[in-house]
Amino acid sequence: MQIKSLAKCCLSLAMAATITATAPAADIVDTAVQSGKFNTLAAALGAADLVETLKGDGPFTVFAPTDDAFAKLPAGTVETLLKPENRDNLAAILKYHIVSGRIYSEDALKAKSAKTLQGQAINVSVSGGQAKINDSKLIATDIDASNGVIHVIDAVLLPPEKVSAAEGRRMIEHAIARGAPVFNSGHHAQCADIYTSTMTQLVNRAEMPEQIMTSLQSTMQTASGTHCPTQRAWTLRHGLDRAYYAMHGLR
Repeated sequence: MQIKSLAKCCLSLAMAATITATAPAADIVDTAVQSGKFNTLAAALGAADLVETLKGDGPFTVFAPTDDAFAKLPAGTVETLLKPENRDNLAAILKYHIVSGRIYSEDALKAKSAKTLQGQAINVSVSGGQAKINDSKLIATDIDASNGVIHVIDAVLLPPEKVSAAEGRRMIEHAIARGAPVFNSGHHAQCADIYTSTMTQLVNRAEMPEQIMTSLQSTMQTASGTHCPTQRAWTLRHGLDRAYYAMHGLR
């Protein structure tokens, strides 16, 4: 009898463990709230009417600033953003932290950038062994939720201000002035990085026709799949040249 009882007990425990392991995770909002580290983010999502969005099917990838990250903003910033009259601005900032799809950290690092729900792209990079989203540090990654994944960051991401096409041309001139001597000195990978950084800024910030934007994005995608640094640098340079002449006459 004792053996049978022990067997039944073990079977019950095994079944309970299976149920626990296969139980669906909470959605993104509930996962963030349950952690206790995202109270300000939760309040902001509510004020911006984005809670239901992040409780939807998704999937979504959220780069979530902690309460400490929001505390780094200038005094009064959060309180101002939470006011009803600033809802659209708050929503734009929060959407800049959200990407469509379930993107794990390894894939994000490979992609190097991702278009947000706000419309502008964020940059994913590694500097000194530290993974970053724009200038914020990734401090925890790949937190699964039923409708997406959460990555934790230590600073609030603010969408970059737009610049004119004329300023975009000056950005290209500056990039080539920096990149060409670097390339000629034999540092082709470093030159490619300079051109990539400028292209990313152009895509994120410059006011330009969709055709030019698409061309830049296509060039960056082609370059990212090129293993030879020399070829990558030339691919990016030709893309910058095309954008420069296409923006001629635009203001």
